[in-house]
Amino acid sequence: MAKQDFYEILGISKSATQSEIKKAYRKMAIKYHPDKNPDDKTAEENFKKAAEAYEVLSDENKKARYDQYGHAAFDGPQGGGGFGGGGMNMDDIFSQFGDIFGGGGFGGGFGGFGGGGQRQARVKGSNMRIRVKLTLEEIATGIEKKVKVRRKVQAEGVTYKTCSTCNGSGQQMRVTNTILGRMQTATTCGTCSGAGEIINSKPNGADAQGLITKEETVSINIPAGVTEGVQLKVGGKGNEAPGKNSIAGDLLVLIEEIQHNTLKREGTNIHYDLYVNFSEAVLGVSKEVETVTGKVKIKIDSGTQSGKILRLKGKGLPSIERYGNGDFLIHINVWTPQELNKEQKQFFEKMADNENFKPSPNKSDKSFFEKVKDMFS
Repeated sequence: MAKQDFYEILGISKSATQSEIKKAYRKMAIKYHPDKNPDDKTAEENFKKAAEAYEVLSDENKKARYDQYGHAAFDGPQGGGGFGGGGMNMDDIFSQFGDIFGGGGFGGGFGGFGGGGQRQARVKGSNMRIRVKLTLEEIATGIEKKVKVRRKVQAEGVTYKTCSTCNGSGQQMRVTNTILGRMQTATTCGTCSGAGEIINSKPNGADAQGLITKEETVSINIPAGVTEGVQLKVGGKGNEAPGKNSIAGDLLVLIEEIQHNTLKREGTNIHYDLYVNFSEAVLGVSKEVETVTGKVKIKIDSGTQSGKILRLKGKGLPSIERYGNGDFLIHINVWTPQELNKEQKQFFEKMADNENFKPSPNKSDKSFFEKVKDMFS
């Protein structure tokens, strides 16, 4: 099922400013907040959609990628998108958007999901970054890549106890005196880093946080049509964090494109230089050409001029935005003999003044610049 447009979800236009995006999200969040709509699954789903839209559109880099590629920019494995395909739960949303929900952002009406009291933060592990190299053939069809990563995970046998500094809340309340009076602010607990718990015991080999390094094979589903520099996300496959209620970070996958020996990519179009000899150009010939999706047979008409471009529609790369495929452009290059024997030389000397050998372009024979213009139009 096609995902709903993020701008449509928030009821804004693509030209909306960051202030307008934030305002629209606050309006949606208030309307569908779980405290106002208890046990309403539809409201909860709309609440998550609004949070997913805001998570992407409030980040200038993610917004730029979304504007260019749409949802496909985040279609990695396990949802792959900015919000893991909607896989985040309410705690994740409140944790990530504390500036929206916290500090009486809704007039003090909502303190957190499920009761309005003080909400314990969920600690998230650090993200990991890897590079994956792809051939043009792999980009053309999409591929599942299995890579080995070394990530931090919680050691078996580690146990936790309630943090005595914050009594399990994950926050410390601080009171400061100002010219306006006494002000109370909540900050993340420095002892447990907001987890609300600390290590009670850990097995041998675990670090101070109760974590060990483990090698794991991760499957990455790479969509067809990706481009150099696109970053995909595998949710929950980064480093884990300490604590029973913690969540793992993400694995960020940067795409690198391996340069092809004979094919040149230009967006979704593929360019190929085909060399034919003088006799083939004069008499015509059939040739077999290797495209990114297999071999195709083409016919070169007799009298073909060097520089002619044959266009195989739809034989290029697929659009990551799912707008169809580009074209495969074959540039014909007539190879001029560089060495001739006596008999060959005599033949061409004899033909030098022949009418059939004199250049005689007609209106249908476009110049090089016209061909370039047509190619990019």
